Amino acid sequence: MDKRVAVTVLVAAALAQVSCGSFGWKNVRNVQVLGFDWKNCGPPDAPAVLKTLTMSPDPISIPGDLTASASGSTAVELGTPLSLNVTLEKEVAGFWVKVPCLDEVGSCHYKDACDILSQLIPPGQDCPEPLHTYGLPCHCPFKAGSYTLPQSIFYLPNIDLPYWLTNGDYRVQGVLGSQGKELGCLKVTLSIHSD
Repeated sequence: MDKRVAVTVLVAAALAQVSCGSFGWKNVRNVQVLGFDWKNCGPPDAPAVLKTLTMSPDPISIPGDLTASASGSTAVELGTPLSLNVTLEKEVAGFWVKVPCLDEVGSCHYKDACDILSQLIPPGQDCPEPLHTYGLPCHCPFKAGSYTLPQSIFYLPNIDLPYWLTNGDYRVQGVLGSQGKELGCLKVTLSIHSD
């Protein structure tokens, strides 16, 4: 009985930490992202898969330069509406605690990832570099086929993060879907440390 009480208290404390910190964002400097790892989590015949993803250095410094390359493919066109279900978990005292959706960050369901892309990069605007140079799309629909980003350097500026997301070990799972069908799944693990 004492173990269950302890676990309940730890989970409640973690959720309180997340909830209390959700009311503000913090401009963080000197962020370190360590131990970034990924894997596909969909069935072997999933239509959309990430085949390769490399990023360096480890740790990744923000602000700083990131060198990345990636390749993936989709057997079907990815168009609107393209749902995205994200599950974010944070390790607290040795337990993985699901982070609720707060201010559109956390374990959230996004009805249409295409709309999000359109907000970030308005339609009619060129895709940012290096996507533009390599002819890679940044708007829906993404035609069926293979996509490759050769090794490229990106500058990562200072960022604003929710208070509760500034330090810790995290697991993130994203499931892409359309019309009730799962199209692809990706799991990422990483640690974030900031000043």
